[in-house]
Amino acid sequence: MNTATELHKLDFAAPEEQHRLQLQLLRAHLEYLQQHSPYYRRMFAARGFNPRDFSAREQLQDLPLTSKSDLCSCNDAFLAVDPLEVVDICQTSGTTGEPVTLWQSEHDLERLAYNESLAFRAAGLKPTDRVLVGAALDRVFIAGLAYFLGLRRIGATIIRAGSGQPALVAELIRRQHPNVLIGVPSLMLALARQFQEQGQDPAALGIEKVICIGEPVRGNDLELSALGQALAQQWGAQVLGTYASTEMATAFADCTSGCGGHVLPELIYAEIVDADGKPLPPGETGEVVVTPLQMCATPLLRYRTGDMACMHSERCACGRTSPRLGPIVGRREQMLKCHGTTLFPAAISNVLAGMEAVQGHYIEVRSSYDLCDSIRVVVGCRDSTLTADIVADMIRAHTRVKPEVVLVSPAEVQRKVLRPEKRKPVTFFDYRTQVAQ
Repeated sequence: MNTATELHKLDFAAPEEQHRLQLQLLRAHLEYLQQHSPYYRRMFAARGFNPRDFSAREQLQDLPLTSKSDLCSCNDAFLAVDPLEVVDICQTSGTTGEPVTLWQSEHDLERLAYNESLAFRAAGLKPTDRVLVGAALDRVFIAGLAYFLGLRRIGATIIRAGSGQPALVAELIRRQHPNVLIGVPSLMLALARQFQEQGQDPAALGIEKVICIGEPVRGNDLELSALGQALAQQWGAQVLGTYASTEMATAFADCTSGCGGHVLPELIYAEIVDADGKPLPPGETGEVVVTPLQMCATPLLRYRTGDMACMHSERCACGRTSPRLGPIVGRREQMLKCHGTTLFPAAISNVLAGMEAVQGHYIEVRSSYDLCDSIRVVVGCRDSTLTADIVADMIRAHTRVKPEVVLVSPAEVQRKVLRPEKRKPVTFFDYRTQVAQ
């Protein structure tokens, strides 16, 4: 594993140099899969593929994608080390299906810490920062562990608040005086508004940065979305995004310039593919497919994340030459179709995030007839001047779709979206594959 200084130099190297290194690492990765992964050894044999013949990154396109269902149905076959070498067990959050197990060796934990330290350094974090981590360190989730290891490597002070008790998080902000918050943006925004309701200005609490996880805070133009803008205004802080998952064990994180999530060329190879799995050029939206590099216990090849985004190849304003992943616009299976318009639930969520009177929401979708979905948006609100028609018209103005809108109390929304077994709010409920209720 290279030092952070060496990778920092690589981030600013010519693209040709980055491609050369990635080719070497991909070949080593394929050889490791051949030798140690039962799942991929069988797959290579079935296709007559020999990693020693690998000489160009484009050859990956001849190999099949790995799906979440593959991980579920053949979970044990992905373990590529002796079970005695496993030092940590993770599970996916199960946001879109059954959680699956992924294993980590000592090397993998070191890699995880290295990855997060690079992401945090790119965001401008320093040893003098006091960082509140609003993500679970328990329940076999990887997120809180990753942030803890990365911040520890930097030398920052860590306040492990978790995300399950907003009152506790608020009290820790008051008592421990963090200057950086890490958490799900919708929860961080709700927390700021809670301070306001209690007569305290969140912008006066000394927060300098809000690093957002789990939900995008930028639009396709890489500018802050309504949610991101609301966060920046409420906290008086710089808002940065980061995207990752348990399976990839690697972050695509904003640098201080806030121009998208930088690809760490030493740690991951990323592709954007169309519905048929064919690569798309920079700037076109497709599914994010990743090959995490230098993984030992659960190495993956061309893993389908199910997330939709585009890649940016031009040099970042910070000077880095590595590609950048644009914001996640939605999940592939969550795409909605309504009267000739296609959109993702995140588009609706972004509109609601910009409405101060809205305090939480969730979206339900059912099949009404061919090529059209029935969309119902349940909105939490205490403002008697806000009506369902106003909310529906605002959504239509930004998305060209006018859904059914129902106003309820914020408490009712919270009961629906906050699940103890989930690491972030569940705001989308897809009933299209069920009998209409």
